[in-house]
Amino acid sequence: MSTIPPPLAGPARPPASAESGQAPAPAKRPFSFRDKIGYMFGDFGNDFTFLLQSSFFMIFYTNVMGINAGHVGTLLFLARILDAFTDVGAGRLIDTLRPGRTGRFKPWLLRIMIPVAVAAVLMFSPFLQDGAYGARLAWMIVTYILWGSVFYTLINIPYGSMASVISNKPGERSSLSVFRSLGGTLANLAISVILPLVVYVQIDGRSELSGNRMMFAAIVCAVLAVFCYLLCFVNVEERIATPPKPQGERMGFAKTMGTLITNRALTGIVAGALLMLIGMMMLMAIMPYVFNEYFNHGSLLSVVNLAGLLPTLLLVPFATMLGKRFGKKEFGVFGMGIAVVAGVILFVLRTDSSIVFTFGYAVMQLGIACINLLIWALITDVIDYQEIRTGERNDATVYALYSWARKLGQAFAGGLAGWALAAIGYQSGGVQQSEAVLDGIYGLATLFPAIIFALAGLTFAFWYPLSKKRVNDNVATLERKHADEGLQA
Repeated sequence: MSTIPPPLAGPARPPASAESGQAPAPAKRPFSFRDKIGYMFGDFGNDFTFLLQSSFFMIFYTNVMGINAGHVGTLLFLARILDAFTDVGAGRLIDTLRPGRTGRFKPWLLRIMIPVAVAAVLMFSPFLQDGAYGARLAWMIVTYILWGSVFYTLINIPYGSMASVISNKPGERSSLSVFRSLGGTLANLAISVILPLVVYVQIDGRSELSGNRMMFAAIVCAVLAVFCYLLCFVNVEERIATPPKPQGERMGFAKTMGTLITNRALTGIVAGALLMLIGMMMLMAIMPYVFNEYFNHGSLLSVVNLAGLLPTLLLVPFATMLGKRFGKKEFGVFGMGIAVVAGVILFVLRTDSSIVFTFGYAVMQLGIACINLLIWALITDVIDYQEIRTGERNDATVYALYSWARKLGQAFAGGLAGWALAAIGYQSGGVQQSEAVLDGIYGLATLFPAIIFALAGLTFAFWYPLSKKRVNDNVATLERKHADEGLQA
């Protein structure tokens, strides 16, 4: 497929500061390890509340607050419809506002870090545990929307968009993606490995989730999230200037959305990521039930989560090199194949051994890591592709649509998990489950995600167009364009 020819060379425009007679802006420091560490801490901060929600929200509200699993699933699904408006609206707002003194995206970290942390604590506060069902249901709905649809949106979209302006070099962007994923993995260690040892208790021979311990765990995670956001803010530098065009020259909202809907790279990554996240988040949502109900030992969740994270940690030092050698898209498709094979084998084995199950789960997570470590670099490639197609930077709007797809994946997984648990007859309130229900839980954790990962791999292989060669051509085109426009710091 042919690429769009580079723009015609012309005299470089002087920086705006020179035209206005003002002193030039201070030079930006070169990209370094400091940026990677800083960006890693940003995702560390995000995941201290995101993973807390995705790992414990459903079981907290079914087993502690006594909410019907179907009602929890419905909330997770409907909230994502609301996010179609809040995510895209936030992205468009950020793209049209003029940058602040520290950049276009960094200031949002300071503005929203406290509100998102407080909302996360409220979401896991069992204050109405003994109240009327309607009051408990309302508490769940309000606190979840406040956290996810409002504050998490307003901090996650600028943070994710920031990667495209920290550097324009593919290798450096891939390293940012890997370090971002490393931050998420380290947060996952804290959330999914340490917390189960704290929040689950044994009462009369049965494993139960403690509501009070869950609230105190949420407080600790919220404090750590704020600290990580601060580390991101002070260590990351925005280098690619992207001032918005004047109102009369900029595409309107409807035209911008039209160009995004017809962007095959964006629709491809949205579809592929949506499927991948449904499978991945379904695993996260069902895993507490697998070990709390099927294996009757909730604290074992720490062991299986650690085993699932180790392949990611082992892959981190090699992910950038493998993505560069084989291509990010190509390496991701290979990983989806690994996850599919592992899920099918686990389903066929129908093992009663937690050790065998844990090993198979770790192989599934290795396959997921092949694409998950580089997924953020893929979205910066999509942002570049959009600029080549339209001549206009829409970093935050593109990222917002992708962020919405990720939330849809989480919502569909949460919704499907809740609906599926209700369909197989799961009883809320910590009661003993039937053998048929236990069989259903096992299938939801093995065969179902394997099918979804197969669909995700096919989507990335045949729909998403940004192969290794295409990405390199696009980067070269934009380097010439930005040099002509005098945008690079």
